[in-house]
Amino acid sequence: METKSNILYPDADRPTVFEEGLEFQDFVVNLLMSELGIAVSNYSSRYYQYNFGENKQGIEIKLDKRILETGNVSIEVAEKSNASVQNWTPSGIMRDDNSWLYIQGNTKIVFIFGKLILQKIYKSKYINKTWEPKPTIRTFLITIEEAKKYALKVFELENVNG
Repeated sequence: METKSNILYPDADRPTVFEEGLEFQDFVVNLLMSELGIAVSNYSSRYYQYNFGENKQGIEIKLDKRILETGNVSIEVAEKSNASVQNWTPSGIMRDDNSWLYIQGNTKIVFIFGKLILQKIYKSKYINKTWEPKPTIRTFLITIEEAKKYALKVFELENVNG
């Protein structure tokens, strides 16, 4: 069956990746409202997302399911729509949009970063590194300890149901 994930991310390792990202985005929207009183209004159309950003507030939200398993936070810097595309497009912290906050995590741990500090870390330590072979995404890793040091806020959550 053809899902939105299969169309948008044909090289994804599972067909549910798009829906998982949307569910985490909703989880973070609820977390920000309940814990910090921040209301986020995400854009749902491709036009608004490409021309203005993910939301009016300038908050990029990324799911990283394996943080606690690997001990690392994987920060996105470039992407391709599929593996056969030759050129990389800046994404994540390197995307030129209205985002100034970068939120990454999962339902157990959530990091809120300033986008500029992540760009500085990337440019000072990782910009010339050899990339791990991933067909459609480029990332760099920082340890959980580093992430806690650089994050503006960290939520460590227990027994949370999406």
